[in-house]
Amino acid sequence: MYNFLAIAYFQNQFLPFAEAKISIATHALHYGTGAFGGLRGIPDPQEPKQILLFRLDRHCQRLSDSAKFLHYNLSANKIEEIIIEFVKRNKPTKSFYIRPFVYTSDLGILPRLHNIDKDFFVYGLELGDYLSPEGVSCRFSSWYRQEDRSFPLRGKISAAYITSSLAKTEAVESGFDEAILMNSQGKVSEASGMNIFIVRNGQIFTPANDQDILEGITRDSILTIAKDLGIKIVERSVDKSELLIADEVFLSGTAAKIVPVTRIESYKLPQNRPITEKLREKLIAITENRESKYRDWLYPISII
Repeated sequence: MYNFLAIAYFQNQFLPFAEAKISIATHALHYGTGAFGGLRGIPDPQEPKQILLFRLDRHCQRLSDSAKFLHYNLSANKIEEIIIEFVKRNKPTKSFYIRPFVYTSDLGILPRLHNIDKDFFVYGLELGDYLSPEGVSCRFSSWYRQEDRSFPLRGKISAAYITSSLAKTEAVESGFDEAILMNSQGKVSEASGMNIFIVRNGQIFTPANDQDILEGITRDSILTIAKDLGIKIVERSVDKSELLIADEVFLSGTAAKIVPVTRIESYKLPQNRPITEKLREKLIAITENRESKYRDWLYPISII
Protein backbone atom coordinates (compact mmCIF):
# COMPACT_ATOMS: atom_id res chain seq x y z
CA MET A 1 0.00 0.00 0.00
CA TYR A 2 2.76 2.45 0.90
CA ASN A 3 6.15 3.30 -0.52
CA PHE A 4 8.24 3.65 2.62
CA LEU A 5 11.49 5.56 2.51
CA ALA A 6 14.47 3.19 2.49
CA ILE A 7 16.19 4.37 5.69
CA ALA A 8 14.73 4.67 9.19
CA TYR A 9 16.15 5.93 12.48
CA PHE A 10 15.73 3.31 15.19
CA GLN A 11 17.48 2.60 18.50
CA ASN A 12 19.98 5.43 18.02
CA GLN A 13 21.08 4.46 14.53
CA PHE A 14 20.12 4.75 10.88
CA LEU A 15 19.34 1.42 9.25
CA PRO A 16 17.18 -0.09 6.48
CA PHE A 17 13.47 0.41 7.15
CA ALA A 18 12.82 -3.36 6.97
CA GLU A 19 15.24 -3.96 9.85
CA ALA A 20 13.57 -1.50 12.27
CA LYS A 21 11.44 -3.86 14.35
CA ILE A 22 10.09 -3.96 17.90
CA SER A 23 9.13 -6.85 20.17
CA ILE A 24 5.51 -7.94 20.59
CA ALA A 25 6.04 -7.28 24.32
CA THR A 26 6.86 -3.60 23.81
CA HIS A 27 5.12 -1.60 26.53
CA ALA A 28 3.74 1.14 24.25
CA LEU A 29 2.11 -1.43 21.96
CA HIS A 30 -0.09 -2.56 24.84
CA TYR A 31 -0.92 0.75 26.52
CA GLY A 32 -0.76 3.44 23.85
CA THR A 33 2.06 5.13 25.75
CA GLY A 34 3.53 6.81 22.72
CA ALA A 35 3.39 10.20 21.04
CA PHE A 36 3.97 11.06 17.43
CA GLY A 37 4.49 13.87 15.01
CA GLY A 38 3.92 14.17 11.30
CA LEU A 39 5.38 16.61 8.84
CA ARG A 40 5.49 16.97 5.10
CA GLY A 41 8.37 17.53 2.76
CA ILE A 42 8.68 18.08 -0.96
CA PRO A 43 11.51 18.41 -3.48
CA ASP A 44 11.99 22.15 -4.01
CA PRO A 45 10.38 23.03 -7.38
CA GLN A 46 13.00 25.76 -7.85
CA GLU A 47 16.06 23.83 -6.61
CA PRO A 48 16.25 20.18 -7.80
CA LYS A 49 18.87 19.17 -5.19
CA GLN A 50 16.97 20.62 -2.25
CA ILE A 51 14.18 19.35 -0.01
CA LEU A 52 11.73 21.67 1.75
CA LEU A 53 10.24 20.74 5.13
CA PHE A 54 7.19 22.69 6.29
CA ARG A 55 7.42 24.22 9.78
CA LEU A 56 10.04 21.80 11.01
CA ASP A 57 10.69 23.78 14.19
CA ARG A 58 7.03 23.78 15.27
CA HIS A 59 6.64 20.06 14.63
CA CYS A 60 9.77 19.22 16.61
CA GLN A 61 8.72 21.43 19.51
CA ARG A 62 5.24 19.87 19.65
CA LEU A 63 6.71 16.36 19.73
CA SER A 64 9.13 17.39 22.46
CA ASP A 65 6.20 18.79 24.45
CA SER A 66 4.19 15.60 23.84
CA ALA A 67 7.10 13.51 25.12
CA LYS A 68 6.90 15.35 28.44
CA PHE A 69 3.53 13.70 29.10
CA LEU A 70 5.37 10.38 28.88
CA HIS A 71 8.01 11.63 31.37
CA TYR A 72 10.52 11.62 28.53
CA ASN A 73 12.98 14.50 28.17
CA LEU A 74 13.67 14.74 24.44
CA SER A 75 14.69 18.15 23.16
CA ALA A 76 13.26 19.73 20.03
CA ASN A 77 16.82 20.36 18.83
CA LYS A 78 17.65 16.65 19.07
CA ILE A 79 14.52 15.70 17.12
CA GLU A 80 15.35 18.31 14.48
CA GLU A 81 18.92 17.08 14.05
CA ILE A 82 17.77 13.50 13.52
CA ILE A 83 15.04 14.45 11.04
CA ILE A 84 17.46 16.54 8.97
CA GLU A 85 19.94 13.66 8.79
CA PHE A 86 17.06 11.27 8.02
CA VAL A 87 16.10 13.36 4.97
CA LYS A 88 19.71 13.65 3.79
CA ARG A 89 20.13 9.87 3.90
CA ASN A 90 16.86 9.07 2.12
CA LYS A 91 17.09 11.75 -0.60
CA PRO A 92 13.34 11.58 -1.40
CA THR A 93 12.31 12.40 -4.96
CA LYS A 94 8.57 12.79 -4.40
CA SER A 95 6.24 14.47 -1.91
CA PHE A 96 6.63 12.62 1.37
CA TYR A 97 5.54 12.40 5.00
CA ILE A 98 7.77 11.92 8.04
CA ARG A 99 6.55 10.10 11.14
CA PRO A 100 8.69 10.65 14.28
CA PHE A 101 7.53 8.63 17.28
CA VAL A 102 8.43 8.54 20.99
CA TYR A 103 7.33 5.61 23.12
CA THR A 104 7.87 3.45 26.18
CA SER A 105 10.24 0.86 24.77
CA ASP A 106 10.57 -1.47 27.78
CA LEU A 107 9.21 -5.01 27.62
CA GLY A 108 6.60 -5.50 30.31
CA ILE A 109 2.97 -5.49 31.33
CA LEU A 110 2.75 -2.93 34.15
CA PRO A 111 1.07 0.31 33.01
CA ARG A 112 3.31 3.15 34.17
CA LEU A 113 5.53 5.98 32.99
CA HIS A 114 8.12 5.92 35.80
CA ASN A 115 11.14 3.61 35.91
CA ILE A 116 10.68 2.52 32.33
CA ASP A 117 12.80 2.93 29.21
CA LYS A 118 11.71 5.30 26.46
CA ASP A 119 12.95 5.58 22.90
CA PHE A 120 12.49 7.51 19.68
CA PHE A 121 12.30 6.46 16.02
CA VAL A 122 11.65 8.08 12.65
CA TYR A 123 10.41 6.66 9.37
CA GLY A 124 8.78 8.11 6.28
CA LEU A 125 6.74 7.33 3.21
CA GLU A 126 5.84 8.88 -0.10
CA LEU A 127 2.50 10.67 0.23
CA GLY A 128 0.40 12.60 -2.25
CA ASP A 129 -3.13 13.75 -1.45
CA TYR A 130 -4.36 12.23 1.81
CA LEU A 131 -7.97 13.15 0.95
CA SER A 132 -9.48 14.21 -2.36
CA PRO A 133 -8.80 17.92 -3.04
CA GLU A 134 -12.24 17.97 -4.67
CA GLY A 135 -13.84 17.62 -1.26
CA VAL A 136 -15.19 15.11 1.23
CA SER A 137 -18.53 14.15 2.73
CA CYS A 138 -18.85 14.06 6.52
CA ARG A 139 -21.14 12.68 9.18
CA PHE A 140 -21.42 13.49 12.85
CA SER A 141 -19.79 10.69 14.77
CA SER A 142 -21.51 8.80 17.55
CA TRP A 143 -18.13 8.91 19.33
CA TYR A 144 -17.10 11.98 21.30
CA ARG A 145 -13.72 13.67 21.52
CA GLN A 146 -11.85 13.03 24.79
CA GLU A 147 -11.73 15.72 27.48
CA ASP A 148 -8.52 17.39 28.57
CA ARG A 149 -9.37 16.68 32.22
CA SER A 150 -9.01 12.95 31.53
CA PHE A 151 -6.52 12.91 28.65
CA PRO A 152 -3.54 15.17 27.76
CA LEU A 153 -4.99 16.64 24.59
CA ARG A 154 -2.17 19.19 24.24
CA GLY A 155 0.01 16.24 23.28
CA LYS A 156 -0.30 14.13 20.15
CA ILE A 157 -0.63 10.94 22.17
CA SER A 158 -1.06 7.70 20.23
CA ALA A 159 -3.73 6.29 22.57
CA ALA A 160 -6.10 9.13 21.63
CA TYR A 161 -6.36 7.81 18.10
CA ILE A 162 -8.57 4.88 19.04
CA THR A 163 -11.41 7.43 19.04
CA SER A 164 -10.27 8.78 15.68
CA SER A 165 -10.11 5.25 14.28
CA LEU A 166 -13.59 4.34 15.54
CA ALA A 167 -15.03 7.57 14.13
CA LYS A 168 -13.31 7.21 10.75
CA THR A 169 -14.41 3.62 10.26
CA GLU A 170 -17.96 4.43 11.34
CA ALA A 171 -18.06 7.23 8.78
CA VAL A 172 -16.64 5.20 5.89
CA GLU A 173 -18.77 2.14 6.59
CA SER A 174 -21.90 4.32 6.58
CA GLY A 175 -21.08 5.88 3.22
CA PHE A 176 -19.12 9.02 4.18
CA ASP A 177 -15.49 10.03 3.78
CA GLU A 178 -14.85 11.60 7.14
CA ALA A 179 -16.23 12.06 10.66
CA ILE A 180 -16.89 15.17 12.73
CA LEU A 181 -16.55 14.67 16.48
CA MET A 182 -18.35 16.70 19.10
CA ASN A 183 -16.88 17.36 22.53
CA SER A 184 -18.52 16.40 25.83
CA GLN A 185 -20.34 19.77 25.91
CA GLY A 186 -22.05 19.03 22.60
CA LYS A 187 -19.95 21.53 20.64
CA VAL A 188 -18.01 20.83 17.46
CA SER A 189 -14.44 19.74 18.21
CA GLU A 190 -12.61 18.36 15.17
CA ALA A 191 -12.60 15.69 12.48
CA SER A 192 -11.01 12.26 12.98
CA GLY A 193 -7.52 13.63 12.45
CA MET A 194 -8.00 17.23 11.31
CA ASN A 195 -9.15 20.60 12.55
CA ILE A 196 -12.35 22.12 11.18
CA PHE A 197 -13.28 25.61 9.96
CA ILE A 198 -16.54 27.16 8.80
CA VAL A 199 -17.13 30.29 6.73
CA ARG A 200 -20.20 32.46 7.21
CA ASN A 201 -20.74 35.92 5.76
CA GLY A 202 -17.09 36.30 4.81
CA GLN A 203 -15.76 35.39 8.28
CA ILE A 204 -14.03 32.22 9.41
CA PHE A 205 -14.99 30.47 12.64
CA THR A 206 -13.11 27.58 14.18
CA PRO A 207 -13.31 25.75 17.53
CA ALA A 208 -11.01 27.40 20.08
CA ASN A 209 -8.28 25.60 22.02
CA ASP A 210 -10.65 25.09 24.96
CA GLN A 211 -12.91 22.91 22.80
CA ASP A 212 -10.72 19.81 23.28
CA ILE A 213 -9.04 20.14 19.91
CA LEU A 214 -5.51 19.23 18.95
CA GLU A 215 -3.57 22.46 18.50
CA GLY A 216 -2.83 21.79 14.84
CA ILE A 217 0.20 23.32 13.15
CA THR A 218 -1.61 23.64 9.83
CA ARG A 219 -4.47 25.21 11.78
CA ASP A 220 -2.04 27.75 13.22
CA SER A 221 -0.72 28.46 9.73
CA ILE A 222 -4.24 29.09 8.43
CA LEU A 223 -4.95 31.53 11.27
CA THR A 224 -1.87 33.54 10.27
CA ILE A 225 -2.55 33.40 6.53
CA ALA A 226 -6.19 34.45 6.93
CA LYS A 227 -5.18 37.39 9.10
CA ASP A 228 -2.59 38.46 6.53
CA LEU A 229 -5.23 38.26 3.79
CA GLY A 230 -7.56 40.51 5.78
CA ILE A 231 -10.07 37.75 6.49
CA LYS A 232 -11.59 37.98 9.96
CA ILE A 233 -11.21 34.76 11.92
CA VAL A 234 -12.87 33.99 15.23
CA GLU A 235 -11.88 31.18 17.58
CA ARG A 236 -14.83 30.12 19.75
CA SER A 237 -17.24 27.27 20.42
CA VAL A 238 -19.11 26.14 17.30
CA ASP A 239 -22.60 24.64 17.29
CA LYS A 240 -23.53 21.64 15.19
CA SER A 241 -26.26 23.56 13.36
CA GLU A 242 -23.78 26.22 12.20
CA LEU A 243 -22.06 23.68 9.98
CA LEU A 244 -25.28 22.80 8.19
CA ILE A 245 -25.96 26.36 7.05
CA ALA A 246 -22.36 27.45 6.50
CA ASP A 247 -21.24 29.07 3.26
CA GLU A 248 -18.09 26.92 3.35
CA VAL A 249 -16.63 24.22 5.57
CA PHE A 250 -13.10 22.87 5.31
CA LEU A 251 -10.72 20.60 7.18
CA SER A 252 -7.01 21.06 7.76
CA GLY A 253 -4.08 18.92 8.81
CA THR A 254 -0.50 18.08 7.93
CA ALA A 255 -1.43 15.10 5.77
CA ALA A 256 -4.71 16.58 4.45
CA LYS A 257 -3.50 20.19 4.04
CA ILE A 258 -6.80 22.01 3.26
CA VAL A 259 -9.77 19.95 2.08
CA PRO A 260 -13.28 21.33 1.42
CA VAL A 261 -16.35 19.61 2.85
CA THR A 262 -19.03 19.07 0.19
CA ARG A 263 -21.75 17.47 2.33
CA ILE A 264 -22.56 16.97 6.00
CA GLU A 265 -25.09 14.21 6.65
CA SER A 266 -27.85 14.94 4.09
CA TYR A 267 -27.01 18.66 3.82
CA LYS A 268 -25.17 19.67 0.66
CA LEU A 269 -22.89 22.66 1.01
CA PRO A 270 -22.38 25.37 -1.64
CA GLN A 271 -19.99 24.48 -4.47
CA ASN A 272 -18.60 28.00 -4.59
CA ARG A 273 -15.83 28.19 -1.96
CA PRO A 274 -13.82 31.37 -2.56
CA ILE A 275 -12.21 31.62 0.88
CA THR A 276 -11.32 27.93 1.08
CA GLU A 277 -9.74 28.07 -2.36
CA LYS A 278 -7.85 31.26 -1.59
CA LEU A 279 -6.39 29.77 1.57
CA ARG A 280 -5.61 26.47 -0.13
CA GLU A 281 -3.79 28.14 -3.03
CA LYS A 282 -1.84 30.34 -0.65
CA LEU A 283 -0.80 27.38 1.53
CA ILE A 284 0.38 25.41 -1.52
CA ALA A 285 2.36 28.42 -2.75
CA ILE A 286 3.99 28.76 0.67
CA THR A 287 5.00 25.09 0.86
CA GLU A 288 6.46 25.34 -2.66
CA ASN A 289 8.59 28.34 -1.67
CA ARG A 290 6.70 30.80 -3.89
CA GLU A 291 5.86 33.21 -1.07
CA SER A 292 8.88 35.08 0.27
CA LYS A 293 6.92 36.46 3.24
CA TYR A 294 6.59 32.96 4.72
CA ARG A 295 10.02 31.65 3.79
CA ASP A 296 10.91 31.15 7.45
CA TRP A 297 8.22 28.44 7.60
CA LEU A 298 10.35 26.29 5.30
CA TYR A 299 13.50 24.43 6.22
CA PRO A 300 15.67 23.72 3.14
CA ILE A 301 17.89 20.63 3.14
CA SER A 302 20.53 20.05 0.49
CA ILE A 303 20.65 16.44 -0.76
CA ILE A 304 23.63 16.70 -3.10
